[in-house]
Amino acid sequence: MTALPAFPGATSVSRLSVYPDACQDGLAGGTPHMHTASAEGYVVVGGSGALQTVDMSGFRETELGPGSTVWFTPGTIHRAINRGELEVIVVMQNSGLPEAGDAVMTFPPDVVSEVARYRAAATLPVGEPEEVMADAVTRRRELAVEGFLHIAERVSSGDTTPLEEFYDHAVALVREAAPGWRETWEASVARETRKTAEVLDALERGDGEHLRASAVLESPPSETSRWGMCGRLRTHDVAHPHVHSAGS
Repeated sequence: MTALPAFPGATSVSRLSVYPDACQDGLAGGTPHMHTASAEGYVVVGGSGALQTVDMSGFRETELGPGSTVWFTPGTIHRAINRGELEVIVVMQNSGLPEAGDAVMTFPPDVVSEVARYRAAATLPVGEPEEVMADAVTRRRELAVEGFLHIAERVSSGDTTPLEEFYDHAVALVREAAPGWRETWEASVARETRKTAEVLDALERGDGEHLRASAVLESPPSETSRWGMCGRLRTHDVAHPHVHSAGS
């Protein structure tokens, strides 16, 4: 079976409504976390807020409003702050990897250093009523905010030790998953990169046969939103699009 063309760049796309309720520090927003292998981009389509980030260069806050476009690389701890109906289009590198556990939340060291404790804190219940899910999401977020505030405070004072320890714990958490991630990457990002190389080779030869296999594909948003780390998500299943037209 011929693989369908991937979403541009073998990325994924979703719409995020950032959580509006306040955390322990009085700021409304999402669950702080980072990605170990994938970059992430925000395109703000409504509302206002900020992106708080921590990396080896320090803590910073980037203002967000309609039209803001900001992205961050693996290892950047990020926290979306909602100051009023913040709506974001999220573009994720390496479609499939974030969904497979590429993200690690900033739980305190005693949690993130133990795989079993981390999994228990990170995993949401399944099939529970909305109020039960909301409570679980809030507990998870508060725990991550606690760890985030500790790391941010120490980094701001010039001590990167807690951040580096978090990185080490994060790598230990995801290490066993890396071989499976490679298979996903080979079948998506690497495949699309090879395909582009083949197209460029063909164009240099004056060969435009690939143009005859052009297609239009669509991935409607999910019918319902789901609980995400930073807010309610309406995802697009770019791995199984509707094919409206396809060439020979």
